[in-house]
Amino acid sequence: MSNNKPAITFYDGSLRATAWKNTSDKGTFYRVTLSRRYRDEAGTWHDSDSFSGSELLRIARLAEQAYDYTLNLRRQDRENDSAE
Repeated sequence: MSNNKPAITFYDGSLRATAWKNTSDKGTFYRVTLSRRYRDEAGTWHDSDSFSGSELLRIARLAEQAYDYTLNLRRQDRENDSAE
């Protein structure tokens, strides 16, 4: 993951899917991180990439939203590249 701003973040309660736009010498590509936010006993926020069985369908739906969004971004990128 890079230090740039996310392209978008989808939420479902404490679960989230964050899409990141990256560029390399091979062009633009997108990565998605899936995470769950939680607070420890001291009240400090943390991220986890571990999900309970009851969270799996919700995280799958967030992943699908991120996939659809980044698919559209990739299409737009190709259109913009071909227009130049």
